[in-house]
Amino acid sequence: MIYITGDVHGDLDFFRDPRLKKLTEDDTLIICGDFGFLWDGSAKEKKALKQLEKKKYTICFLDGVHENFDMLGAYPPYRYKGGNAHKIASNIFHLMRGEIFTFERKTFFVMGGGESDDAEMRRESGTYFKEEMPSSEELINGARNLKEAGFEVNYVLTYEAPAIAKDFIRMHTNQEMHFSPLNTYLGELMKSVKYNHWYFGSLHMDMPISKKMTVVFNDIIKI
Repeated sequence: MIYITGDVHGDLDFFRDPRLKKLTEDDTLIICGDFGFLWDGSAKEKKALKQLEKKKYTICFLDGVHENFDMLGAYPPYRYKGGNAHKIASNIFHLMRGEIFTFERKTFFVMGGGESDDAEMRRESGTYFKEEMPSSEELINGARNLKEAGFEVNYVLTYEAPAIAKDFIRMHTNQEMHFSPLNTYLGELMKSVKYNHWYFGSLHMDMPISKKMTVVFNDIIKI
């Protein structure tokens, strides 16, 4: 089975969740951004990754904004499930931007990346990476792959939200929302692509936006 969840931010406790104990080698957990276990290369971090390698199930993740993109970029592209990925470990894969993957005969379009709210503070501390925002080449790659797929996939997985979803959340929660060109790009994607459901994970909440769109954080959703 395939399971979808939100940001984990390098928190090993998340993987001790009882809901994950039933997962087997036939299951895949996909994290919608901010994996966070590739950040400083510390001994503690390497130990945590080793613990994740012991999990029976496969862990896949989209990049969010709190990733070390120098570390991610050091892994060579690896062909995985029909798309380009980075193989972090035998059971851990980074799903690269604009790619389409096939899991259990279901197709998934993936677009990681976004714009962090704490960018200025992180620039001062030296922990900001300009690569957090998708490049024009990555956006073009996504459009090209969707065109080759006939603008139809089973699922869309992103870190950021399409603009219309942020508008919905702003209206229903009174939360202030920051909009970037990526939100607009994803909004245009909604208009041109046929999909069954869209999951994104940047806003740290669990909420259905519509019958076909969900923001996910702590939930573990079986699809």
